[in-house]
Amino acid sequence: MAVTRVFEIIPQLLEKYNKPDALAAKENGQWVKYSTQQFADSVNYLSYGLLGLGVEREDKIAIISNNRPEWNYADYGIQQSGCVSVPIYPTISESDLNFILNDAKVKYIFVSSADLYKKIKTVAANAPTVKEIYTFNKIEGAKHWTELVEAGKKNPKAAEIEVIKKSIKPNDLLTILYTSGTTGNPKGVMLSHNNLLSNSLATQNLCPFNGSWKALSFLPLNHVYERMLTTLYMYKGISIYYAESLETIGDNLKEVKPDVFSTVPRLLEKVYDKIVAKGTDLKGIKHKMFFWALDLGLRYELNGANGWWYEFQLKIANKLIFSKWREALGGNIVAAVSGGAALQPRLARVFNAAKITVLEGYGLTETSPVVAVNSFQPNGIHFGTVGPVIDGVTVKIAEDGEILVKGPNVMLGYYNRPDATAEVIDSEGWFHTGDIGMFIEDRFLKITDRKKEIFKTSGGKYIAPMILENRLKESPFIEQVMVIGENQKFASALIVPSFVFLKEWCIRKEIPYTSNEEIIKNEEVKKRILEEVEKVNKTLAQFETIKRPELLPREWTIEFGEMTPKLSFKRKVIMAANKELVNKIYSE
Repeated sequence: MAVTRVFEIIPQLLEKYNKPDALAAKENGQWVKYSTQQFADSVNYLSYGLLGLGVEREDKIAIISNNRPEWNYADYGIQQSGCVSVPIYPTISESDLNFILNDAKVKYIFVSSADLYKKIKTVAANAPTVKEIYTFNKIEGAKHWTELVEAGKKNPKAAEIEVIKKSIKPNDLLTILYTSGTTGNPKGVMLSHNNLLSNSLATQNLCPFNGSWKALSFLPLNHVYERMLTTLYMYKGISIYYAESLETIGDNLKEVKPDVFSTVPRLLEKVYDKIVAKGTDLKGIKHKMFFWALDLGLRYELNGANGWWYEFQLKIANKLIFSKWREALGGNIVAAVSGGAALQPRLARVFNAAKITVLEGYGLTETSPVVAVNSFQPNGIHFGTVGPVIDGVTVKIAEDGEILVKGPNVMLGYYNRPDATAEVIDSEGWFHTGDIGMFIEDRFLKITDRKKEIFKTSGGKYIAPMILENRLKESPFIEQVMVIGENQKFASALIVPSFVFLKEWCIRKEIPYTSNEEIIKNEEVKKRILEEVEKVNKTLAQFETIKRPELLPREWTIEFGEMTPKLSFKRKVIMAANKELVNKIYSE
C-alpha cells in the first residue's frame, strides 16, 4: 500500500522492518533500544489518551524537546488524533515562545527537561488556550507523558482513531514550523502530509539505504531538515539512535557505528579541525605522513580525474591515514548529508577522498526542505554545488538570478499570514526562495548568495558577500568570515582565523602562541592571512576586492546571539558588536 499520510509509515514499519531497535537513546549512561512494536504501541496509546482529553481536529499541540524517542511518540500520536504539531526550538526566546503559543492557539505542550518546563510554564501563563503541559522527564509537580499512555490503555479508542485517520487527506495540514528570522515575529510555515512525504520519497535514492542501517540523529527534530530525514529513515526501516548532545557526537559515533548522519557545514568544519589538531600533535614521520595525506585529499577530484599516480598515492593515504578518520566516525559511515548552509568545497573534497561521502543539499523550511541534493546516483556529485534538482520538483532562475521553486514540496502557506504568503508564492505557484543561483552543466544547482544580503557600495557597485565568503573560507587559515561594505567606498571583511590550523602553523614558524587575542595582533600572522585574502582578490573584479580586513579573537556562536539556530550569520548583530572595528576599517 502506498504511503500518502505520514502516520501510515508505522504499519509499514511493523510489516516490513519489525526490529528491536527502531529507536534508541542513551539513558543513565546506557543505550536503551525501543522495538518497532513498542514504538507503534506508544503512539497508539498516546493518541487514545489525547482523544480522552477531548482534542478536536486541527487542535495545535507543541513539542519543545531535545531529540529522543518520545519526540516521535508525541509527533505520531498528535497526527493520529487529527491534531497539528507545532515543534519549537528548546532554545527559543520567551518573547518568541509567547508569540507562537498565542498565534497558533496551542492547547497542549510536550516538554523534555525541568528547566524547559519551568520556562514554558511561566510563558504559558500568558497563553489562555494552553490547557496542560506534559513532560518527558519525570519532574515533581508536572504531568508525565505516560499518564496519557496509561489513560489510553485503560480507555482504548482504536475505532475512533481509525475513523479520524481515514478522514485525513494527503494535503491536510500536518505541522506548523515557526521560522525565526533575524528580525520580526516568527512566521509559521504550514506543511501538509504530502509536502513532507513527497520530499522523503524523492530523496529515497540519495544513498543505498537499507533496513539494516543505523542513523545517528543530533540536528534538532523541530527543524524540517532532520524531521524529513527521520521520516525517510523510518520509511526505509533505518534504526535511529539519538546522540546525547552536540558535545558527545564524537563518542556517540564510535558507540553506535552509524551508516549515515545528517549535519551542517559548521559541524563538519569542527570535525575537520579536530582531526587536523590531532595530526598536528604527531611527531616525525607520522606528522609528515598526515599532512602529505591531507594535502592529497584537499586536491581530490571525482572519477579519477587526477590521474593514475594521484589515485595510487590516495590508496596509500587511505590505508595509512584516512582509515583512522573513518574509525573516528564509527567505521561504518556510508554518507553524511550536509545542508543548512554552504559547504566549503575543500571539505567536500577531503572527506570524499577519505571515503566519507559528503552529500551537500539545498532547501528551505518552505520547501519541506529539499530542492536539490548531491547523491550516489551516476554522475550525482559535483563539488561546489548542491546537486541536481530532486524528482517532481521544478526550478527556474528568474531574470535577477533568484531561484524559483514549484512542486509538491512547496508549503501550504504561512499560518495566519496570507499577506506574507502572497509575497513569496506568486500567482503561477512559484515559490520565491530569496536565494540567488545558477546551473552548472545545465544540471547542478549552485547557490551564489542571499538576495537580501547583496549590498551596494557607495560607488554604486553590487557585492554578493556569500560568494566572496565561501571563496575566502577555502583557505585553511580562515574559519569564519563576513564580508562588509554596504554604502562604503570598498568591500572589507571581518575574519575569524582557524585557530587550530594557526597554532600548527605558528609551531612550524616558531612563533610564540599565548592566546587568540595576542596572536591576531602578530604582524607575521596578519601578513600571512592577508596573503590568503590577496589570492582571492586576484580572481575578483576591482570593485569586489577585499581591503583592510580585520581579525577577530573568537568564533561567532548561537550562544552570543550572532548566529541563528541554523548557523546563519545575524549580520546586523555582528556589525553592531564590532562597530569600533568597522569604524577603524573605514576611517580615513
